[in-house]
Amino acid sequence: MPEPTKKEENEVLAPAPAPPPEEPNKEKEAGTVPVKEPNKEKEAGTAPAKEPNKEKEAGTSPGKEWSIGESPAGEEQDKQNANSQLSILFVEKPQGGTVKVGENITFIAKVKAEDLLRKPTVKWFKGKWMDLASKAGKHLQLKETFERHSRVYTFEMQIIKAKENYAGNYRCEVSYKDKFDSCSFDLEVLESTGTTPNIDIRSAFKRSGEGQDDAGELDFSGLLKRREVKPQEEQPEVDVWELLKNAKPSEYEKIAFQYGITDLRGMLRRLKRMRRVEKKSAAFARILDPAYQVDKGGRVRFVVELADPKLEVKWYKNGQEIRPSTKYIFEHKGCERIMFINNCVLTDDSEYYVTAGDEKCSTELFVREPPVMVTKQLEDTKAYCGERVELECEVSEDDANVKWFKNGEEIIPGPKSRYHIRVEGKKHILIIDGATKADSAEYSVMTTGGQSSAKLSVDLKPLKILTPLTDQTVNLGKEICLKCEVSENITGKWTKNGLPVQETDHLKIVHKGRIHKLVIANALVEDEGDYVFTPDAYSVTLPAKVHVVDPPKINLDGLDADNTVTVIAGNKLRLEIPISGEPPPKALWSRADKAIMEGSGRIRSENYPDSTTLVIDIAEKDDSGVYNINLKNEAGEAHASIKIKVVDIPDPPVAPNVTDVGDDWCIMTWDPPLYDGGSPILGYFIERKKKQSSRWMRLNFDLCKETIFEPKKMIEGVAYEVRIFAVNAVGISKPSMPSKPFVPLAVTSPPTLLTVDSVTDTTVTMKWRPPDQIGAAGLDGYVLEYCFEGTDDWIVANTELIEKTKFTITGLPTDSRIYVRVKAVNAAGASEPKYYSQPILVKEIIEAPKIRIPRHLKQTYIRRVGEAINLVIPFQGKPRPELIWTKDGAPIDKNQINIRNSETDTIVFIRKAERSHSGKYDLQVKVEKFVETASIDIRVIDRPGPPQLVKIEDVWGENVALSWTPPRDDGNTAITGYTIQKADKKSMEWFTVIEHYHRTSATITELVIGNEYYFRVFAENMCGLSEDATMTKESAVIAKDGKIYKNPVYEDFDFTEAPMFTQPLVNTYAVAGYNATLNCSVRGNPKPKITWMKNKVVIKDDPRYRMFSNQGVCTLEIRKPSPYDGGTYCCKAVNDLGTVEIECKLEVKGGLSFCRLLLQGVPPNIIDSYLRDLHSSNPEE
Repeated sequence: MPEPTKKEENEVLAPAPAPPPEEPNKEKEAGTVPVKEPNKEKEAGTAPAKEPNKEKEAGTSPGKEWSIGESPAGEEQDKQNANSQLSILFVEKPQGGTVKVGENITFIAKVKAEDLLRKPTVKWFKGKWMDLASKAGKHLQLKETFERHSRVYTFEMQIIKAKENYAGNYRCEVSYKDKFDSCSFDLEVLESTGTTPNIDIRSAFKRSGEGQDDAGELDFSGLLKRREVKPQEEQPEVDVWELLKNAKPSEYEKIAFQYGITDLRGMLRRLKRMRRVEKKSAAFARILDPAYQVDKGGRVRFVVELADPKLEVKWYKNGQEIRPSTKYIFEHKGCERIMFINNCVLTDDSEYYVTAGDEKCSTELFVREPPVMVTKQLEDTKAYCGERVELECEVSEDDANVKWFKNGEEIIPGPKSRYHIRVEGKKHILIIDGATKADSAEYSVMTTGGQSSAKLSVDLKPLKILTPLTDQTVNLGKEICLKCEVSENITGKWTKNGLPVQETDHLKIVHKGRIHKLVIANALVEDEGDYVFTPDAYSVTLPAKVHVVDPPKINLDGLDADNTVTVIAGNKLRLEIPISGEPPPKALWSRADKAIMEGSGRIRSENYPDSTTLVIDIAEKDDSGVYNINLKNEAGEAHASIKIKVVDIPDPPVAPNVTDVGDDWCIMTWDPPLYDGGSPILGYFIERKKKQSSRWMRLNFDLCKETIFEPKKMIEGVAYEVRIFAVNAVGISKPSMPSKPFVPLAVTSPPTLLTVDSVTDTTVTMKWRPPDQIGAAGLDGYVLEYCFEGTDDWIVANTELIEKTKFTITGLPTDSRIYVRVKAVNAAGASEPKYYSQPILVKEIIEAPKIRIPRHLKQTYIRRVGEAINLVIPFQGKPRPELIWTKDGAPIDKNQINIRNSETDTIVFIRKAERSHSGKYDLQVKVEKFVETASIDIRVIDRPGPPQLVKIEDVWGENVALSWTPPRDDGNTAITGYTIQKADKKSMEWFTVIEHYHRTSATITELVIGNEYYFRVFAENMCGLSEDATMTKESAVIAKDGKIYKNPVYEDFDFTEAPMFTQPLVNTYAVAGYNATLNCSVRGNPKPKITWMKNKVVIKDDPRYRMFSNQGVCTLEIRKPSPYDGGTYCCKAVNDLGTVEIECKLEVKGGLSFCRLLLQGVPPNIIDSYLRDLHSSNPEE
């Protein structure tokens, strides 16, 4: 637990004193001390800082008088008060408390999490700056929990086994974003009941091991660690209380440093209560002294003098009234009231006060424990290793606190330590079990009032060698056992060749009493060496030599089963054979009883301790044979034989032969090479190239096992060459000679669609289509063959190749049956034949005629005058039929109409049609006695003539009734309507009144009264209007007199409308940097003028704004707005009938937070409320 640091915040100046030992029930059974209650302070008569009237009575201002180590009620107090007023995070703050030494206490802080999006940050401090998070461990634990139902975070700080130096001021800080809250509280640690520390007043505030677990406990090691023990010089007794009371506040730290006071804060708290200057009291003529000091076991006298001897006086200790007893004796001498405390103990160190009427005065009593002296000094001692050693001394007090040191280092006994301390009253004994030479040192004992030291010397006993180690020679794999015996049961160390020996599964070290053994179960060559056993703590050594021998062995595991080694001719052979044996054997190589010596020849041997090597430089075919190895050493001999085989690549094969060629393939064969290189042929690689090229291309990546191969994917019509490589286990041979050049060519595919075109009594005409695939060799022609039914003799019908796809076979017997086939021929030869599926009867066949009228000619064929007529009518019939054309039953005039006939169709052609060409055309197709007829109606049309007569039937008012008769010439088609025109007699300009009129009478209305009109009528058919029109002979006068027809008056509908918004503007949120639009819709007639305004200012010629208006929808686009573009926007619509305005608010939200929340689907009103709260909590930003 760290030392309390100086704190600048205000502290409670008068904490409640520790409860008396007589009432232990006021402490918590769980080990934590309850928090001080204000009423107890009041009862105890202390003057806390919260009671300004008390300070006023004392006549002292604590904020000014106690400035050292504590902050006045100034900046820090204002800051703390400001934080405490906020209190926006704490629901429950940690409260100060009191705990006894060795007990536990827990401080709790709670934070409400309703308005927090994540867990707040909580820190615990001691003093001002010391963060306790790094001190968590055995004596300090920090915990945190979260209650989901109440949404409250609970933070706990638990102090375990409190010590005196844990007392002081603590602070808890909680922060969340820009919110902050803190709370300070005090911890008071009281001495445990019944303990009597052997320290004086000054040492009560002096601690050792600052920041360590034992902080606050007595520690004398600081005087003796790593230095000689020197007697302490006697120093004059100094009363630190008097120094502090008489010193200036600015000198407090200097005094504390000079006299080793580290807990200055605790002294200042007491001194502050002692130093109050009481105002003159009406009840007391003389008050108690500020403080009293007495030795332990001594007697102290408290005296007050009353102004009125009749007043009742009561004495109190820590708020508890003191009753007369043998310990507390009260005396009255006149106005003096005296209280004696006999046989003072450490528990009497407390605050006392006396009351007289309504007034009281207080004082502090400090009990000092007398020093403990060493009455019997330690004595120098000598001992042997392994013996029990006891160092003994006596002190002046029973069960006194005594510390033991070894060479200035404190000895801390424990269950696993060889050091034990036994206390028998005033006698203190240090016991060392099994002493070793390392225990030789200077030992000292120290008390609060003295010290003593002595030297301990531990020596070894004389050692005798009863059985020495002996040299051994063992075979490999046998057991090695080195054994010796000495006179003492001591440990020792084994070494091999000067290095320590470690026990393993292979090597065991045995120690039984005085006997020491080193056992190796299976001896290895590595186990050979010089072994030495050295007893611990003695300079005696026991040496022995171990020699391991092994017969020679030849390891041929890396060779084949028949011990054959293959080498490629021309390569270097270095055959290394592992050998073993101890000592290393001598190797000798030989071939056919001829030794191979070591040296620089082409065939030589090389010998090494663990291997022998046969070297052949540039292996030759004659080097093949059996080679012998002989090994020999003092343990025996070994022999082995190795067969060496020299191999080479095979000879190149003979040039291949190309036996067959296709469109993109060929078939090639070859013979194996004459010499296979001493290794079987594994296969062949084939390469090809174009004849004009020099780049060869490999055709197979997997070896070809056979001597025949079919290269594919060649280009048709290109000359190629091929060659062969033979492959064995050694490698690839040189290439063979290339083959003779060859050109891949392919015959065409068979001709297609072979059909019979015509048959006569002596001929058969066949036709077909070209092959689907012709290839690079092209197509030279066709060969047509036939054979008679019942025979297999095919007769070639053509003497030369047929270039066309039609041929007539002549000279055939009538009524015979033949089979027909055709072949396509090119440079590669003839293709597969195409057969006609069935035999053909050589006899002319009569086919009845049949006319196939096109669909558009089955109805009347209409053409206009001057257009061309071209009719194609297909027909069938065999033999070739006879065709006869007639028009309206009469033969056709071939001078006017052209007729062209073929074997399959007939064509009627008229270059310029005339109306005389109209009529019914009949076609007659005749084959012998079979006749087929068909008719075609042709109509040539033209524009009609004018109507025959147009007359005025009646005139009344503004109306004229007309009638007319149809035209004599309708243009060879039906009249589809009439067009009527009128003309004023004065101008004679014609104006169309009625178009496409179907009747032959009409009424013309809305004529001008007083005018005279003529009328004319055009006839109309599908060719158009007649060229001329028929006009009325008489004119129609619209008279002025008579009944005047008055047309009804209709009022025009008023479509004008004042502007009105049908869709208003709405308040909008925009993200900074992203375009925003404002939309509304308006209607009005005339079309209103739209004006946009921002904050009542017209938006005009600003490139950041774009305005659109389409079909009444008005849009204002704001390009990449910034927070400056926020405000009130107005849309104004104006026309002649009125003005209307509509407004909306635009807020531009900037930053990532708004955009991110908006993308996450948070409604804008919630985002706005959240950002407003965030801005109000941190207005500076």
